[in-house]
Amino acid sequence: QVQLVESGGGLVQPGGSLRLSCQASTTISGILLAWYRQAPGKTRDLVALLDRTGGTKYGDSVQGRFVISRGDSKIPVYLQMNNLKPEDTAVYYCNVITLSSGTLWGQGTQVTVSP
Repeated sequence: QVQLVESGGGLVQPGGSLRLSCQASTTISGILLAWYRQAPGKTRDLVALLDRTGGTKYGDSVQGRFVISRGDSKIPVYLQMNNLKPEDTAVYYCNVITLSSGTLWGQGTQVTVSP
């Protein structure tokens, strides 16, 4: 089974930036790419979505600050996070829907925004 592993998370001060990436264990072709996040006691919410036509959708709270982009067959999706706020603190998950391998999820990477 194909594995996804997120990287790039960590501790950052408010106003800082991080770039998350999602590594695939094998070559994949994503038809839908997305990032979700979940804080303790909260639901898992959509952060950003990228479809096969290049169309994007962002959660209201990250609009104008985060950018999702397509990578290649080994690192299929990135998330650039700018002007980070404490309320962005959460575990971030990549989600890739493929034609041949189904729906794939990473195990998550922790992002903590704190002074």
